[in-house]
Amino acid sequence: MKKRLTAIIAIVLAFVMALVDPVRILADTTPVYISEIKVGMGKKASEAEKALEGYTIVTDDKGNKVDFNDNAGGGLGSKGDKVVYIGIKTTTDRSDAITDIALMNMKGGYSTEDYDALMEKYIDSQIAPFVESFMAAIREYRENYNSSNPSNKARAHYIHDALNKFTDDDCNNAPLGDLLLAETRQEMGDAAYNALSAAEKAKHADLVTIVAQSNGKATLMIENLLVRAADTADTTWIERVSEITYDDLLAETGLARKKAIQEVEKLYSDDAGRLLEMWDTFKAQLEGYDEAVAKTNELKDKDYSAQNAAIESFDIETSTEEQTEAYMKAIAEITTDTEILANATKDVICKELLENVEYDGGTLLDLFLMSEDEINEDITVIYPLVASLSDGQRAGLEFLTLEDLVELGGTDENGYKDAFYDDLETESIYEGVNRDIYEPGGVGLTSDALRAKALENLATEKKGYLSALTYAMIGITATSAVAFAITLGVTIQTSRAIQAATATMKTATELVKKHSIAMNANLKAINSLMQSGQPAHRIQGIVRWMTNANDQMIAQSNIAAESKQFISRMSAKSATCSKLSIGLGVAMVVLIAITTYLSYRDMVNHYKVEFTPIPRYMVDEKDITALNAKGETIVIKNQAAYYTAALCNRGPDDEFYGTLWKVADLNGDVGQQWLALYYAKNDAELPILADSLKVVIDDSQVPSGYTKGVHMFGVGAAENINNTLYVWNSAAKSVYLYYMPEEVDASVTGSVFTAGNLVLSAGAGLGVGALVSGLAVHAAGKKKKEAEE
Repeated sequence: MKKRLTAIIAIVLAFVMALVDPVRILADTTPVYISEIKVGMGKKASEAEKALEGYTIVTDDKGNKVDFNDNAGGGLGSKGDKVVYIGIKTTTDRSDAITDIALMNMKGGYSTEDYDALMEKYIDSQIAPFVESFMAAIREYRENYNSSNPSNKARAHYIHDALNKFTDDDCNNAPLGDLLLAETRQEMGDAAYNALSAAEKAKHADLVTIVAQSNGKATLMIENLLVRAADTADTTWIERVSEITYDDLLAETGLARKKAIQEVEKLYSDDAGRLLEMWDTFKAQLEGYDEAVAKTNELKDKDYSAQNAAIESFDIETSTEEQTEAYMKAIAEITTDTEILANATKDVICKELLENVEYDGGTLLDLFLMSEDEINEDITVIYPLVASLSDGQRAGLEFLTLEDLVELGGTDENGYKDAFYDDLETESIYEGVNRDIYEPGGVGLTSDALRAKALENLATEKKGYLSALTYAMIGITATSAVAFAITLGVTIQTSRAIQAATATMKTATELVKKHSIAMNANLKAINSLMQSGQPAHRIQGIVRWMTNANDQMIAQSNIAAESKQFISRMSAKSATCSKLSIGLGVAMVVLIAITTYLSYRDMVNHYKVEFTPIPRYMVDEKDITALNAKGETIVIKNQAAYYTAALCNRGPDDEFYGTLWKVADLNGDVGQQWLALYYAKNDAELPILADSLKVVIDDSQVPSGYTKGVHMFGVGAAENINNTLYVWNSAAKSVYLYYMPEEVDASVTGSVFTAGNLVLSAGAGLGVGALVSGLAVHAAGKKKKEAEE
């Protein structure tokens, strides 16, 4: 039994610590997924294309490269259009596959400040208090490491060596087991820690950073291991629990019974509640003893020769599809059987151990076979159990199962010498963690509330092109134009009147002259007649004609004089109007020039967008928060919830590099707002097939067979990437990018991933649990032998 358990322990630990990477890689050799997205942009298509060397540029059904910013620029004063291409890289590694693609616009509803505040609250309300309480386990680990008690020392050294399989990047990759033997930053205090040199700081772990930022597997393993290293007493909690009664706890308070009950309630009720949450699960494991024995007997002698042959004969470069499938099935079967055997063995050991421990007139097994409902009737029945645990063990109850506690209570120093892991590689506690998400200002937090507020702001946002000054100048210019038109009209009319008067004066003058000549001729005629003695009647006729001609001459003379006066007046008026017209004309030209300049300036300002920095990462609040048992909102670790922004070819010499860095703007830095493209890699979601990308232009109809596309955060439907909310040209054609997730057949790869992930996700509970599961055999056998003697 001992040899079999030692082998199981080594196998399980190897799977946990080595992350079963070969299984992941080989399970994903057929489908092709998207692993990376980059955006290329430029004034010319060739520039955008050159930026995507090494990437596959997204094309339409005809193989034409798609400009996702086509004809989206503005008019006078704008920066014009830029070509925007999207490029992808592919992979056959499912763990590196993109599972979702989303968009966020500059005014779309996110906040880096809210995220920073949320993370600060997370540290202050969850991490810091936990670290403070968990220090009890670390101190007990240190004390046991230097203890004179053989069992405690062996246990602490064993845990130390296990912890040393993890390293801390922030401390020059120092092994964690060694680091935690020295004072932590939290124990020293910030003042003393900050006074140290960088080299000295590297000798002291920052527990807040470790707990907050390390990967989930490492966090659970570290916390679980440290709780296992706790308890500095010479006896185990199993030995102590038999000696403690509820009345003893009341007496220890030194208070009257009523107040003593209240005090004991305050001291033990929370931890008792934590134990009770695990109670029925452990009870079911104990009741499944017979089945667990049968399972261990079934698997201990199982023939794995076929599986071993499939594994040994496999070659990644030369194996056929059938050989690859056989290899995957063999790995999956061995992994699953290892998990089943480890769990079944622990169930057997715990039941046999508990039934050999006397407790309250029966055995400790009787206590654990009570139902949760029975204990709820009087929860004080398990207060002695809580009191028997050390401070370090109580501080880490959420990282242990009841099965773990039983194993710990029944293991002596000899058990820790049986399991081994010297050949396992070390791993950074931050392996696989994107630590940038903890840097202030780097992550945008979005939520339904923030997005709704953004839409409300968008609806009330004014989009006037021209300023008040420009509108005023347009009015002044228009008034001047009217005045200029009036003076010009008067000048023209006066000029025409002068021309008419001049013609009349000329005619009248000519008639006066003509009559004057005629008068002179007639005067000569009368004089001649009078000298010649002509009759009077002949002279009287000429005189009458001359009198009539003289009247006409006087009338024409008057007309000429009046015309001359009219011309004089009109000339003066015309001169005035002409000067005024010229002045107004010059003023109007100036005003038109000023108005044109102001209008152009306003258009330039209209198209000149003050970009804000694009967050490097984006996360929806609902994906990293949850409600605890008290109904309080708490932050949960969920690296997969974070979306990474696609980058582009923007360089240090480009206009917006200082603000936008290399984060891509699908509007090519010339839109109304930036539009950033984000992608996520979430193991819980199906990966996107690279060859499924489909572009639909100028059509809102979803293509047949597709249900997903590039979408806005918080919205399921695909989004028009050329949306007029973000680009200038309302006539720009719509551009949608659809994709299909993989359809998984779980018959082969599913079993591999399920088995592997179960081992990994339960790293603390299963991996380390199995690691110590066989160790309780020695103590159990020893106690039973002593009882018989």
